[in-house]
Parts: sequence; structure tokens; C-alpha cells
Amino acid sequence: MFPFWALREFITMTPTRRGDHRTLFWVFFIFTPLQYILIGLGSSPPSWITSDPNRDFYDFYSIMIPVYASLFIPARAAIAGDYKRFLERSAKIQSGLLICVYSLSYAPALLDLDLVQTGKIPWGGSNVSLLVFFVLIAQLASVFERAWGKLAGRKVIAEKINASRTWEGFLGSMVTTGLVAAALSWATPFHPWEAWILGAVVTVMACAGTMTMSAIKRDRGVTDTGTLVQGHAGLLDQIDTICFAAPVFYHLTRFFWSV
Repeated sequence: MFPFWALREFITMTPTRRGDHRTLFWVFFIFTPLQYILIGLGSSPPSWITSDPNRDFYDFYSIMIPVYASLFIPARAAIAGDYKRFLERSAKIQSGLLICVYSLSYAPALLDLDLVQTGKIPWGGSNVSLLVFFVLIAQLASVFERAWGKLAGRKVIAEKINASRTWEGFLGSMVTTGLVAAALSWATPFHPWEAWILGAVVTVMACAGTMTMSAIKRDRGVTDTGTLVQGHAGLLDQIDTICFAAPVFYHLTRFFWSV
């Protein structure tokens, strides 16, 4: 649900042409569900696909969209025969699929990791608690950044992109989010100091997501990505931090805290 709606908001921010419609059909109804099916199968592929107990679908879902879908999109658009603004249209669809579907998919992919603590000590906790931990600190990073920006903000990061985001708010959020992450380390396989570092990393990526989406909205002349709930910003406005932080958090966790 979330990736479909987020991608819809992304695509509707910029106009499409008739030649894009069949490409978008593949993007919404083939590549998007296929990405999440592969993640759902995860490390337990059906026996009719492979009998190798050590084989998982990470090799497939980690490259399916950035490689195969990214090659397919411009090729399918070219077959439609519409060359006007071809590069811009193809790049927009590729970017939307990469940010709203592929990057976001690494959040549920956390559920499939076989987690251990530092030193390869088995961890008896639940992957669900790790997912909740990640989503919470990704959202808190944005909240703390705005709060610190109002309290101590002086130097704006990029005024023409987002005048409310400051370096002081960013640094304050890194520290505060890290402390919250350390306090919640009991719900994760991380030691408190490890959780603090990951909290700071998530803050960096959350800020990157917010600034990137702000730049896109300024370019398109809109204030919100959508109107899912009247009086509130669009769904993509709410989860842009998660979209950008999820792949980095997943790969750090996979590399250092999984079997």
C-alpha cells in the first residue's frame, strides 16, 4: 500500500505523456509487487525454485529495480514512439521507482535478517522490534531537527530548497536521535554505543531525504507531495526519511549484525 501510494504521489507531481502509460503499468503492477514478493520469500525460497538451503533472494531484490527495471523503463518508453522530453520522463519514472519502491522495500527486508550481536553472539530478540526501532528513530530524526532548528537554528543549509532546515538543527538532531537510539538499544541487537552511531547515521540520511524531496517540490512548484488526508502533507512527505535511511540502515545491519 505505502509504496504504491508514495510512487503515485511522486509521479503525479510532474506531468506524463500518453507514451508513458504502458511503462507506468509495468512499474506499478509488475516491478513494484515483484520487489515485495522477492523480499517476502526472502531467505526461504520455495523448493520448486531452488533446493539450495543457503540460497536466498537478496541477490535478486537488491538488483532487480536498479539494474533490470532501470534498463527496461527507457526501452519501453522508446518503443512507445514518443521522443519529446524523453530523457526527463524516463529519469523521473526511474527516480520514483528507486526512491518510493526500491529504497522503501529495505524496511520490511529487515524482518528477514538472521541477527546476531557483536562477536556473532546469537540474539534472541524479534526482528519486528528492530523494524519498529528503525522507523521510530527515522521519524524522530526529522522531529528533532525541526525542534533544534527552531531553538538554536542560525545557519540555513540551503535556503532556496528548505528555509527551515539548519545546520544547528541537523547537528542537534544527530546527537538527540543517537541518545534516543542508545536508550532503546535493548530492543535491538546493538550495544548502546552502536545504536547511537546508527541513530546518527539515520539522521544524516533522514535529512538527505527531506532535502531531496524539498528540492523536487520546489522544482515542481508544489508545497506537498499529495493530499492523502485533508489538512496534512502527502504520504511521501511523511516517509521520505524512511525511504532514504532504509537501505543504509539495512546494509549496515546486514554487514555487521547478521549471519
